[in-house]
This record gives sequence, C-alpha cells and structure tokens, in this order.
Amino acid sequence: MAKVFHRLMRVEEAIELIKRHLKQLNLELEYVALTEALGRVLAESIVSPVDYPPFDRATVDGYAVNSVSLLNADEENPVKLRVIGEVKVGELPDLEVKPGEAVEIHTGAPIPKGVDSVVMSEYTKKIGDYVLIYRSTYPGENIAQTGADLMVGESLIKKGTVLTSREIGVLAAIGLSKVPVYRKVRVAVISTGCEIQPPGSHLKPGKIYDVNSFTISCMLRELGCQSDVLGIYPDDFNTLRKVVGEALENYDVVVTSGSTSAGFGDVIYRVFNSLGKPGVLVHGLLMRPGKPTVVAVINGKLALGLPGFPVSAMIAFHMVARPIIAYLTNLPVETPLKIKAVLPFRVKTGGGVKTIIPVSLTLNPSGFFSAYPLVEESGAIWRLALSDGFVECPEERDFLEENEEVSVTLFSKAIKPADLVFIGSHCLGLDLLFEHFEEPLAVKAINIGSLGGLLAVKRGEADVAGIHLLDPETMQYNIPCIRRYELEGRVVLVRGYTRMQGFIVKPGNPKKISGFEDFFRKDVTIINRNKGSGTRALIDEGLRKASESLGLKFEEAVKRIRGYTFEAKTHSAVASAIAYGKCDVGVGIEAVAYAYGLEFIPIAEELYDFLILRDRLQKNSIKIFIKTLSSDAFKKVLVERLRGYRPLRETGNIVYG
Repeated sequence: MAKVFHRLMRVEEAIELIKRHLKQLNLELEYVALTEALGRVLAESIVSPVDYPPFDRATVDGYAVNSVSLLNADEENPVKLRVIGEVKVGELPDLEVKPGEAVEIHTGAPIPKGVDSVVMSEYTKKIGDYVLIYRSTYPGENIAQTGADLMVGESLIKKGTVLTSREIGVLAAIGLSKVPVYRKVRVAVISTGCEIQPPGSHLKPGKIYDVNSFTISCMLRELGCQSDVLGIYPDDFNTLRKVVGEALENYDVVVTSGSTSAGFGDVIYRVFNSLGKPGVLVHGLLMRPGKPTVVAVINGKLALGLPGFPVSAMIAFHMVARPIIAYLTNLPVETPLKIKAVLPFRVKTGGGVKTIIPVSLTLNPSGFFSAYPLVEESGAIWRLALSDGFVECPEERDFLEENEEVSVTLFSKAIKPADLVFIGSHCLGLDLLFEHFEEPLAVKAINIGSLGGLLAVKRGEADVAGIHLLDPETMQYNIPCIRRYELEGRVVLVRGYTRMQGFIVKPGNPKKISGFEDFFRKDVTIINRNKGSGTRALIDEGLRKASESLGLKFEEAVKRIRGYTFEAKTHSAVASAIAYGKCDVGVGIEAVAYAYGLEFIPIAEELYDFLILRDRLQKNSIKIFIKTLSSDAFKKVLVERLRGYRPLRETGNIVYG
C-alpha cells in the first residue's frame, strides 16, 4: 500500500490502516514478586495448591462444644459445662471434647476433636472451672470448614486477568510469593524541540518546560507499559534519526512529541520514513486538537509522533496511541468509562474535523451532569488537568447546541463529587480563600467569566459564582444584574472585596497613556478582555464615554482601535502581552501588573462579590466558605499578598437577597 503524506485521515481510518501493517507482540512470560504484581497481566491460570482455610477453625471468640450438650439451653435455663482447656491461634490442639465439656477457643484457632460448633463468648459466663452457656448451637455454627473458601485443585484466577489488590490477596492466601505475568511492553519516550528545557532548571526567555515526557510516560504506565524517558533533543534530522533508530533497536515502541507538522523545522515524519519500511502511514488526522499526529511502522515496530502542544499530545494519545498499543499487546486494557451529560451553552466546534472538547462535570438540580468545556487551545495543560473527561464532536457538526446531550469519556474511572462548585470569574483572591478553609474541601472551580458564573447559578449548576459586573445604567456592581436576570428571591449576594483595576503599561509609560481616549490613537495598540468578563464591561463603558466625548458612535469608534478584537481571557495574559511588547496598554488588576514589574495607572476600584443560591446556604461547604471569607485571617492575608486588594467592613455578609 502506498504511503500517504500530509493527507488528513479520519481517526478510525488511521487506526485500521496501522493495524493492517502491525503484527501483535508475542510477549514473554516472567515471574515477579507479589509486591510487584499490581496491575500486571497474568500469563498462566492459577490453580490452588492448598485448601483455604487449610483446617477447620473458629470464626469467633467463645467456647468449642458438642451441640448435643446444649440442646435445651436458653436465658432462663443455662447449661453448665466443664472447661477442659484452651485453644489459641497457631496451636494444634491435642485434646478431645466430650458431651458436658467445653474448650475456650480464640478466633482463627483450629477446632479440636469432638467439637461441632462454637458458642460466642457473649452468651457465656465463666465460673471457676465451669462455664454457663445461655443458648443452644447447631452443628457447624461459627466454624469455617477446611476448603470452604477454596479447595486444592480449584481454578482461581484465569490467564489474562489484570491483577488488582484482591487477586494478589488470593495469591498470598495460597502461599505464592511469585506470579507468572507477561512482560511489559517497553516504550521509549523522546521529547523534541529547541525551545524545550527540563523542569528544575531556570526557565530561559522563549523557552518552556518539558511537559510531554512526563505526561506521556505516565499514560503509558497506566496502560501497563514500561516507559523510559530518553531525554530532550533538538529538531535536527541527523540527531533524531540516530536517537530514534537506536530506540527502535532496544524498545518495542517509540513515542516522540513535537516536530510533527509539515512546516519548516518539523522533521519527525522524515526521520521515521528514513528508518525502515513501510514507514510513515499517517501524517495528519481529521481531529482537533491532535491534528499533526504521525504514525509509522518501521520494520515491524510502532513509532508514534505526537504533537508538541501538551493538550494535543494527550488527546492524540487517548484517541490514537491507546487503542493501537492495546491492539499491539493483545492484552486487556480497561475501556474508558463514558457517561451522559448536557452542555450548558452552545459550543462552536469547526466542521470538517473531529473536535475533542475537554470538559468539567457538575451536577444540575435534576441529578444529571452538565459538561463545561474548559480547554480552547492546545497548550492549556492546567485547564486539561481540571477536566473530568472529553466530548467527541463528529466531523459533520459545526456546533453542539445548548442543552444538547453528549457522551463524556472520563479520564478516570470515578468522578469525585465536589463539596463546593465555584463557577465564574477567576480571581487571585480565590486561591487564598480556598487555602484558608478551616477543613479540607473538594472544590471544583470553573473559570468562565462573571456572566457565565451568574448563568450557572441560575441553572443550579454552581453553588457559588464570583462576579464583578458593572451595570452601565446605574454604575453599580453586581446587584442590578440579579434583577436583570430575574434571580430575585433565588439568590443572595455575599460581599467580597475590592480590586483595583487600571491601565497596565510598560515601565515609564512610554506612550503616555492617561485615559481611554488614548486607545483611539494610531500609535497605540491595546489588548482587550473577553466578552462576558467584568473587566470587558469596564473597558467598553470607558470607551463608550470616551467615544461620546470625541463625538463618535461607540460601534464606529471601536473600529479605529488597534487591537480591540484581540481578546485576552486572563489578567495575566494582558500583563504578559504588554511585557513582551505585543501591545502598549491593557486593563487589568494591580496585583498582576505588580507581579510582571509593569506600571499601573488606577481607573476604578471594582467589587468582586459572590452570588450564592439561597437553598445552598445550609450546605456545610457554603457555611465554611462564608465563614472563611469574613474571617480576620483571610482579610489580613488578602492585603498582605495581593497588591490593590482591599477587604470591606461588609466582607462575608449578605448584602442582597
């Protein structure tokens, strides 16, 4: 079959093509200690060499008796038996119990001759050399018989079983110290890129830390593979050809990340194709993120080239690498769990490619899950870490609609319910607030802007929303929005704190920015904030007033602003763009400007408040949230650690509702 370069393939088509060129591995058997067997795949069925339990034994503390001796015993007519001895755990008894006699016995101790039952000590009273017994017994009561759990020759665990703690407990019970398992698939992990440097070193300008080596290696281990990280190498053909070639000789699979596109400097597909036949089979997928994925079969061995951006690499691994490695090993790989959820708002996906959307899950009042999209660009590794799973949107769809039911593939087997669900505008003060909770709480925080948080509360999907929405008519923060969105009676507004918003510029303010009027200058480039954020509302209100003073209509005036359509989603993104010279001015909070060593020109002090559903006020987590917010300890650390932040006398109090 001819090799295909730079032709985008459907994911399913690519996987089937690779399978046709790849032979499954014949993994050898090896013996490992029980302590190393967790997660390994059993290579031979296990037959029990012993009975379990290996002898008749007592299951309670009490007295071993012959049930004939207690035929008429009850509370009013106890039977008096002579105690002839004691049987302890680990001792083989050498006595015989006859009618009218009893032996004191411990849990787990062997049953002596003549005994057919054990009476619990709670129904007895010892007097000297005798014991009064206040109930009868039946034959076999409180005795575990030999082989009751398993017998010699019984088949216990089948070949191909993935060993968990339960199976390992069984293996220990039958006396095995080692177990036959298939050897692990050996995988070499290689990172590429001149911009990559290892964690632990000082980050140089223009460089980023290596993420993929660690995430890919861990995902491989979760599949039961042995993964070895071979290091970071530049995008140099000769260097990578040598490294990848040697790895193919010593490993079953080679996985690289980076240098997978078809642009200048991207060489992995050429490296793979130069090392053997049939070479590169897949170079590009109809999938986003993960489009620039390369897959090759080189002289019978699998080589995977994952994209360099961490989110793209992880999604490509889940969608492509995972099923191919599972096929290659022919061993059981746990199928990811899928659940149903609804989307809280419309999501643009971009038709023509399979779109993978990482989501965070919250429970809505009906008990159904809502899936909040989290990641919109391929390098957002922290956002991906906050997600519970992902949604696959097929190639033929341009949008997923609001309230549409979707299938979510979970990253882990279980969803841990959050004690507190926060949805709204991100704020540095929140991190301090969560740190100072009086008891540990599982907090799910989804940052989608003030308006998104308000709507999430309205739908009942959030316990708390952080908002700082300025009403242009009243010039009040937050309270007018409660009325506008018809939330009166359903919510309360808890006073938060103030943050100083202002113009962020380079040190010395080289463009002499003093007001929103300067945004219309031809020599000034701005960076805007995203729609729905409180800061965007502040910017647009400032520009509306400035355009009026210049005698211009707002809609026409903003078209003259260089950078108005360039939106940043965080205060840090604004500061970073200015620090790196991408623009001259933006609006953000003082704390971030200070952190980046930039100059700050105050505009206004805004209120950052918390919207809470009234019916959630009795939740323990909400009580802790409000108590911490109003505490002197939190107010003190807020001022000390965040420049431009100020608690108020009402902080932590309900000011509306």
